[in-house]
Amino acid sequence: MSTIRFNALDIIHHRKKVSINLPNENISNRFGSNVFNQKTMRNYLSAEAYDAVMQAIDQGSSISESIADQIAIAMKLWAMTKNVTHYTHWFQPLTGGTAEKHDSFFEPDHQGGTIEKFEGKLLVQQEPDASSFPSGGIRSTFEARGYTAWDPTSPAFIIGKTLCIPTIFVSYTGEALDYKTPLLKALAAVDKAAVAVCQYFDPDIKKVNATLGWEQEYFLVDSALFDARPDLVLTGRTLIGQPPSKGQQLDDHYFGSIPERVLNFMQELEHECYLLGIPIKTRHNEVAPGQYELAPVFEECNISVDHNSLIMDVMEKVAWRHHFRVLIHEKPFAQVNGSGKHNNWSLATNTGKNLLSPGETPESNLQFLTFFINTIKAVDTYGDLIRASIASAGNDHRLGANEAPPAIISVFIGSQFSNLLDNLEEMKFLTSVKSDEKKAGERLSVVKKIPEIRLHNTDRNRTSPFAFTGNKFELRAVGSAANCAEPMTALNTIVAQQLHDFKESVDILVEFGVAQEDAIFSILKEYIKSSKSVRFEGDGYSDEWVKIAESRNLKNVKTTPRALDFYMTDSAVELFQKNAIMSSVELKARYHIQLEKYQMRIEIESKVLGDLAINHIIPAAVKYQNLLINNINALSNNIDTPDYKEVTEEQRKLIKEIAVDISNVISGRKAMISAREKADHIEDVRDKAICYCNEVKPHFDSLRFHIDQLEMLVDDELWPLPKYKELLYSK
Repeated sequence: MSTIRFNALDIIHHRKKVSINLPNENISNRFGSNVFNQKTMRNYLSAEAYDAVMQAIDQGSSISESIADQIAIAMKLWAMTKNVTHYTHWFQPLTGGTAEKHDSFFEPDHQGGTIEKFEGKLLVQQEPDASSFPSGGIRSTFEARGYTAWDPTSPAFIIGKTLCIPTIFVSYTGEALDYKTPLLKALAAVDKAAVAVCQYFDPDIKKVNATLGWEQEYFLVDSALFDARPDLVLTGRTLIGQPPSKGQQLDDHYFGSIPERVLNFMQELEHECYLLGIPIKTRHNEVAPGQYELAPVFEECNISVDHNSLIMDVMEKVAWRHHFRVLIHEKPFAQVNGSGKHNNWSLATNTGKNLLSPGETPESNLQFLTFFINTIKAVDTYGDLIRASIASAGNDHRLGANEAPPAIISVFIGSQFSNLLDNLEEMKFLTSVKSDEKKAGERLSVVKKIPEIRLHNTDRNRTSPFAFTGNKFELRAVGSAANCAEPMTALNTIVAQQLHDFKESVDILVEFGVAQEDAIFSILKEYIKSSKSVRFEGDGYSDEWVKIAESRNLKNVKTTPRALDFYMTDSAVELFQKNAIMSSVELKARYHIQLEKYQMRIEIESKVLGDLAINHIIPAAVKYQNLLINNINALSNNIDTPDYKEVTEEQRKLIKEIAVDISNVISGRKAMISAREKADHIEDVRDKAICYCNEVKPHFDSLRFHIDQLEMLVDDELWPLPKYKELLYSK
């Protein structure tokens, strides 16, 4: 066995259980204890400062310099009670990760000593180097200045001995260089548009918050095995590897008993999350071996996005202590399920209502129908932007692969709500959405001792990219490594525009003397008809749906470079500019950044695959080939019989098979490098990304095929890399 692989497996075999000492107190006693939340602010801020923060959160009002000083002093005092020594502006640049620059509280007092100091100006604004982050051409290397600015709507928190202050990140010339800034603008837009529509039904509604509950899927791999796989280390996924004989086909991992070592990791992760105010509610085994999921309860969208970005950092740190590495890539293993990040989205009012909750009688709940139908209409009109918002090199592997929704954007609402909309279209208002509940309930209650099963008003459809699940829409197509802000920016923007258009249409009819309720019904009926093509209740994995979607003029764009083109259409640019989300300059910059990111990921994967092929796989295959040849030669010297050739025939066939695969790997690698060199001479960022997609990436599959064939032929003792059976099952 190869030294690296042997050492990795030996380390796992001799691992000792990681002991964790978690507090025995209730979760409620420690939840948010490392967060400068409302409860903490009441204890540390003056009434004036506290009210200023709450007005900034609720009404978007600005905080004065003097109040900022008070808040900064209070934050520092609170943080120092927890032994904090540094502070940082924590932001989400367009790299896809998070960023932070730590500064100490201490300053020289010019008398030979030091003092701890933190002022409002340090809380409100800092200056990181903008040229060192992706800017899409907004900033050049010599134009280094950029700014982070405090976001008071997302509370500060403590990691280790550092006070982390959530911020936006903008260039010297004011353009957004992060995910948070456009999201905040989109949330403001949907708030304004939704409140305006709510006034038709309830004048007490003054504020509407988009809510988000994400579901994070991930894999865990032992750190020793991870370190022995260069492809995992450098790309986050396995570029080669034969699936194990037993994968997920028995469905025995899903919701199964959680391995003890994994459970220890989960428990410590949850503890860290509770301290940070992240309301983790659910944990379970996912479909594939080695795959898991965690999910929180719903939160206001901005905070939920911050928490998801934060938890991906925390997961890695906690996993390290348990000798695991977390794989967030959408498709780390071939022929087993990939990982997504389902975004459950809804709209909540200041009066405590969920605008997407049907209530007991959805057929007569006009407020619900208004927001329900307008959301469907928004996806019908702007579905291409949803597709663009979920595009990435990793997600290309996952979408439509019988484990995730297809690249065709459609909406599932369930048969009962489909019937409801059909009836509404025909102006039949009396048919209840619960018409089949009693019969279904009776079928499910055959065992009398089992309590009554209460059915939901809609089924689930895991093949739909955008599904109504009872009181929310679930955007299932988001990839596991994505920042939720991008799809949430797109979704909230298109819904805001749609609600604005709806209100404008209703108001025009009212001006012409149509009763308000009749005007609302008239426009909704029109939307039901015009958005029928985007609704699909069947199997999104089927070939039939591809044909149906094509007949409905629904696009099936399977690759990232083509999907990103949707950001550059005139309608998209107009939409983002009209709603003050992003300027054409900002949108074009993000488009370029995404294309460059895609191209560079494929380039890195190509280089890693080429290295694995020539430096790891070929030597192992040749070594085994030589062993077989030496064995045949030894037999020829010791077997003096006419049957010698027949005795060695199978070995000769095996040598030939290995030789063919070796030859194909060598020639395939050369062809891939040639395609890469051709792509590298292309200057236009879009053309270069498309070339990498169409000319370089296809070589991966052929190379992998022959390498995986060699894995099945070469002696297991000689194979240099940990195999799938070890990566997925060594826990």
